[in-house]
Amino acid sequence: MEQIKAIDVRIFPHRRLKPETTEKLLNELLDLEGVLRFLVNGESLPKVVRYGPARGTSVNHPDRKIITVKGKEVELLVSVGDIVVTIRHENLEEFVEKTKTILEKTLNFGFDVRVGIFTRTQTTVSDKLKVAYGIEEDFDPNLIGLVDPKAKSKETVKLIGD
Repeated sequence: MEQIKAIDVRIFPHRRLKPETTEKLLNELLDLEGVLRFLVNGESLPKVVRYGPARGTSVNHPDRKIITVKGKEVELLVSVGDIVVTIRHENLEEFVEKTKTILEKTLNFGFDVRVGIFTRTQTTVSDKLKVAYGIEEDFDPNLIGLVDPKAKSKETVKLIGD
């Protein structure tokens, strides 16, 4: 297997993003050269109340919508607080420059763009247990760092593109 030199770029808008803004931003970012994967973080938008006196009641949050990213429909499960994009290292400078241009054009408030490693790079015990005990079938090693250890990757990971 060929090893790829990759680095993360974290986009941190100063406000939570609406689904329409998220859709526009993700589509423009995916058009840039060198993008390998991206991770959308934020506060969870559950379908039902999980505990308390209203347990089991459905939640109709206006931000829980289906967005279209590169022609594929993706249900937005979080109120988007930040986006981590993993890119090829050789495309870093051009990507950061174009990302800042896209953000200035798309957002009418402030944002931060940071470069570093913001996702896990090694397999954890949770990842190994998912495979060893059959909790998850066909766990893809490319998903390391993207999946919440408590969640099943089928529920939280959407594959888009090639």
